[in-house]
Amino acid sequence: MSKPAVLIIEDSASLALGYAAQLEEAGYKVSLAATLGEARKALAEGSFAAALLDLQLPDGDGLSLLEQRRDDGPSFVVVTADGSLSRAIAAMRLGAFDFLVKPVAGSRLLATIAAAAERAQQQPAAAPGERPATGDSFHGFIGSSPAMRSVFRTIEQVADSRAAVFVTGESGTGKEVTAEALHSASRRRNHAFVAINCGAIPENLLESELFGHVKGAFTGAVENRIGAAKAADGGTLFLDEICEMELKLQVKLLRFIQTGMIQRVGTSKAEPVDVRIVCATNRDPLKEVAAGRFREDLFYRLNVIPVQLPPLRDRGDDILLLADRLTESIAREEGNPGLRLSAASRARILAYPWPGNVREMQNALRRAIVVSESDEVEVTLSASPAADFAEPAYAPAPLPAVETTLEARTPPLAAPFDFSGKTLAEIEKLAIEAAIERSGGNVTRAAKELAVNPSTIYRKLERWAQESEV
Repeated sequence: MSKPAVLIIEDSASLALGYAAQLEEAGYKVSLAATLGEARKALAEGSFAAALLDLQLPDGDGLSLLEQRRDDGPSFVVVTADGSLSRAIAAMRLGAFDFLVKPVAGSRLLATIAAAAERAQQQPAAAPGERPATGDSFHGFIGSSPAMRSVFRTIEQVADSRAAVFVTGESGTGKEVTAEALHSASRRRNHAFVAINCGAIPENLLESELFGHVKGAFTGAVENRIGAAKAADGGTLFLDEICEMELKLQVKLLRFIQTGMIQRVGTSKAEPVDVRIVCATNRDPLKEVAAGRFREDLFYRLNVIPVQLPPLRDRGDDILLLADRLTESIAREEGNPGLRLSAASRARILAYPWPGNVREMQNALRRAIVVSESDEVEVTLSASPAADFAEPAYAPAPLPAVETTLEARTPPLAAPFDFSGKTLAEIEKLAIEAAIERSGGNVTRAAKELAVNPSTIYRKLERWAQESEV
């Protein structure tokens, strides 16, 4: 079967002919246009599955073609120079299928055009039952507030795009649910959705988890591993806590996004992978870029489609709707269906600020349901979340072993610290131990004070404990 037609819109004759030669060799029927006028005429007279678009044209801006594109038109693939990434991102937001950075590798060109043409040839509507009905639920979300409806619209608009999505929001607002919604609302739904937490995997293992390794690549590599990127081939790769990724691995991730090729640890062979990347963080990524902890070029590659999730306290009536649905679901899971929230509990839930958002609500409701002695669930909420960790009224017996361990781990430190003769690693350990001591042994509060993720501190504590045993 012959391959579909492709329109190349490029004013550089050498580049246009180079692209055309590669596509024609692969079996595509190719037409050329050097100006906006020629492109509009070709699009009006012919039928194309994909169009390769240079944004800098002699008679105008290539973005105007995207602004005027029809739903039944070709899938546009933008070609841009490194210095024009911001314009390429603008093109993606206008509906471009993907963008390529000059110089374009032949394998990357062919793979992208093939995917773009396939998208154009597929039916625009999803299979019956795949997309959610209108109402107060959407692909795992519960809510109908204006803030959430805006999120739902964005997900629907960009679900079938190849553009990377950067999800931001406070902890517990539903960033992974957003990634799953993007996947289930897209044509990639029949392929894998693979999530990887960049903050929960030790630094020395994250590259292997992401890109895979071959047997014998390092100590402990007893068998070949394909990695998350290859496992998600054809589907969606979700990178949670992306700002926790080490800078040296950020470089490799950037190269993967640019080339669509992965290289397993321990081999020089590159493999093509087709994934849609969704990433998330509860930090401010621009502050991370400014602080030098996150690469600016990677940020702009990932932040093509930004999605900002609202905190629960800003979702109005969604709070009670969500509380009722969660109560029903959790009560059923706990084998006690039919429970409902009391009127007093509903009032408290609506007035509470929910700093931990939906995750905190789930925990509070489950705690109340488990101890409930009647059909009406009474939810007790503290004025301050920290009060939830205060000493309980029944005053259980202390645990000497745990306290001794904690004291041994975080001995009293003189202030100011004497850093003379100490390595950077030793100073880091002193700072973390002091923060934990000031926080009364609460690692989460210590992490907040040090502006790091709690998982980072847990990893270091575990490593120090292992080193002390050697």
